[in-house]
Amino acid sequence: MRLYNTMGRTKQEFTPLRGNAVSMYVCGITAYDYCHIGHARSAVVFDVLVRYLRHKGYDVTFVRNFTDVDDKIIKRANEVGSSAHDIAEKFIGEFYVDMDALGVLRADIEPKCTEHIPEMLKLTGELIEKGHAYATPSGDVYFKVRSFPDYGKLSGRNIEDLVVGARVEPGEEKLDPLDFALWKAAKPGEPSWDSPWGKGRPGWHLECSAMSEKYMPLPLDIHGGGQDLAFPHHENEIAQSEAATGKEFAKFWVHNGFVQINSEKMSKSLGNFFTIRDITAKFMPEVLRYFLLTMHYRSPLDFSFDALEEAEKGARRVYAALGQIDAALAGSKWSKTPMPRDILDEQAGYEKGVADAFEDDLNTAAALGHLFGMIRLAGRVLEDKALRKAEAGRDLLSRIRAGIANWSSVLGVFAREPAAFLDELKASRAARAGIAPAQVEVLLARRLEARKAKDFAKSDAIRDELAAMKVEVKDTPQGQAWDVL
Repeated sequence: MRLYNTMGRTKQEFTPLRGNAVSMYVCGITAYDYCHIGHARSAVVFDVLVRYLRHKGYDVTFVRNFTDVDDKIIKRANEVGSSAHDIAEKFIGEFYVDMDALGVLRADIEPKCTEHIPEMLKLTGELIEKGHAYATPSGDVYFKVRSFPDYGKLSGRNIEDLVVGARVEPGEEKLDPLDFALWKAAKPGEPSWDSPWGKGRPGWHLECSAMSEKYMPLPLDIHGGGQDLAFPHHENEIAQSEAATGKEFAKFWVHNGFVQINSEKMSKSLGNFFTIRDITAKFMPEVLRYFLLTMHYRSPLDFSFDALEEAEKGARRVYAALGQIDAALAGSKWSKTPMPRDILDEQAGYEKGVADAFEDDLNTAAALGHLFGMIRLAGRVLEDKALRKAEAGRDLLSRIRAGIANWSSVLGVFAREPAAFLDELKASRAARAGIAPAQVEVLLARRLEARKAKDFAKSDAIRDELAAMKVEVKDTPQGQAWDVL
């Protein structure tokens, strides 16, 4: 497998550092608000990476932290008259609600910042002892950026260029404007802990270094997060960890791209900011997850509700095809009609294509393209009456069904029972269109009565009434069926 490594900016062959074991640390949320779609993208990307590594047979230890003390959390607590602890716990709980809905697996270890103060104090003390950090008279502790010659190696930034625009804020006691806080002296009304430098709380960058080293040996196989974390957060993690331990911090640095809204950066000030809840109030969570996988994880992802509707159509197409395949496989009489060689070769090509896509930097977009190729191929078999009832057709449909199920477990989509998904999808689309299913069923019952009475004029009038409501009616061997236009 080849993964793009931000450290070096190239695709590199991924080989675990310790036999079959893979250590992976991903920066989690700062728990002060509901998760937005940028959080969703990062969570889904690394969920698929973990699933795929396990699919390959690796023994993955996945650690994802929670920042549960921070300026933003304290500010939110003050705004609502609560404690920082209660705010953090509330939004950690809401994080799980959102991630469970999206099918994101829990990490093996999910440490919280406030539960690892001793580890952070130890790391800070080691950095001071080695001359890489200093305490100020007021009780702040800063990392000396210039003491670490490799600073900037992840982001590619030159330390002298960083000086331009850098400044010391009023009240700060930095020796250099580039230095960053490891420990912050306590302020009135803020959470604080005892330390050798007085009461205070950890700086944001410190927690990930301390917690990752506690749970996994260095270097880590993979450290990940959103593209916005590469600098300064991950750059600072590298500096403090490697300065303290003398070891490489992580072998691979994996970063997912930004989410844009209608080609603009997502921002509350622009009024184009969407939480996961905003979206799942209108669309099924699986549709959102599928949409997030339709673009390569490193590329910018342009979100719009029109694009989400297209993703919904794609998911409906897959599940409808899976339902048709299941129905065909339930048959009991099979002929000996042979399968054309080109169809067999095409299926083999799609199977290889999916595997190759995952091996090539976790290219879920390409993998999905090959899965849709399998769906199209199944459609050709299902539409050919001879092949549909042939043993060769059954075997190919079985192979396609098993292949999609296999990759569904990695992608986290297309794994539900088709009829249940399609029923839920219809209800979701009806709700967006303002259609009341109970009213539709009443009209369908009246239409059925009219048809039984051979009152086709009335039957057609009811169909027209339903069409005006954006309801499509189909007459099937199993009876009337309806969907949203």
